[in-house]
Amino acid sequence: MLIFFTLAIALSGIAIQGLYQSITGDISLIGGLLKAINMAVISLATYELGLVVQREYGGKHKSDDIVIVLRRTLPRFVSIVCVALVLEGLLMVIKYSQLDLAGNLYYPVAIIASTALLLMALGVFLRFTEPRSQQTESNGLICGSNAYCYANPWSKPVMRILPGG
Repeated sequence: MLIFFTLAIALSGIAIQGLYQSITGDISLIGGLLKAINMAVISLATYELGLVVQREYGGKHKSDDIVIVLRRTLPRFVSIVCVALVLEGLLMVIKYSQLDLAGNLYYPVAIIASTALLLMALGVFLRFTEPRSQQTESNGLICGSNAYCYANPWSKPVMRILPGG
């Protein structure tokens, strides 16, 4: 756990150094800012991974059900990774457009598309691992613990008027 936090602090230092170098003129302003943003995002992802490891292995509460553990930790970590990937893709677009390398733009597009697939996969995982005790079925609608209802595809379609709408 301490390794992740130390690594996150070191990466934050590299980000600050890149920002300082771009301000003082040692490297180009855009190059330094891109380096600083890139390192800051990687530092944030490393810090988040350290928090997840500390919570699961350093805490007093232990859960034997791996699905419950994954439902608790995976969305937060995957969201940080997705933010990092999208920012990396956007930074690559900026970098390639400045260097007139428009032919290489399919790399950042692939990164952003794979991020979208990762988010969709996370949604599917969360949908299919929702505990049955949190779902209530009434009139063909399944209402989860998050107060959203959706149609049950295995029942007859039902029109339901919800309060307030």
